[in-house]
Amino acid sequence: MSLIGPLPPLASNTIPKLKTINPSIGTKFLPNLLSLALAVTLTSPLPSSAIPSLNSQPPSTSLTTPFSQAKNLKVGLENGKIRTCPSINPGCISSNPKSSSFAFPWLIPENSLDNPIQKLREAILKTQKNVKFLLVEDTPDGQYMQAEVDAGFDRDVLEFLVKGEVVAYRCMATKVTYVYPFTTAFGDSKGQEARLKQINDQLGWYAPSFDSME
Repeated sequence: MSLIGPLPPLASNTIPKLKTINPSIGTKFLPNLLSLALAVTLTSPLPSSAIPSLNSQPPSTSLTTPFSQAKNLKVGLENGKIRTCPSINPGCISSNPKSSSFAFPWLIPENSLDNPIQKLREAILKTQKNVKFLLVEDTPDGQYMQAEVDAGFDRDVLEFLVKGEVVAYRCMATKVTYVYPFTTAFGDSKGQEARLKQINDQLGWYAPSFDSME
């Protein structure tokens, strides 16, 4: 004998019916919803890593090495003075007192003070090979001249600053040679000293030295 009687039939109105959305309503509000979503997207701050900016710069990964520095050797006057020799360039000599490869400035005799820059040009042409004068100009600090000449490996640059009877100068190899696997440049300033002596012997100007002071 069953203790549970037959279940009563479910009324047709006990199951809720899903409401359908009028398609015309969605079509009506869809453009507005898209506009609102686009506005929020454009005005909302984004994480910096989400979308990279076209103007953003990559993180600094500059690896400055003696080799890379040797490819960008600076020439010309610095604060009105001849530059020192770069520490990464052993093939250099300079009359700048702060230079590690130092040589005394020349002194022009009184009988050569008439147009000394022209005399200097002529001496360079007579003693050096394949000379190319890059710059000759008057500056507030004196007459500056820059020239290139043939050297053992490439070209050397000569710089002179004539002011009154004093001639400051720098003679430097434009190419620095490294011997693998060492990171120390190969060469010394002896070749530059010899070149400057050739020019000065042609001129006959006074070139002080440590030996002459003994």
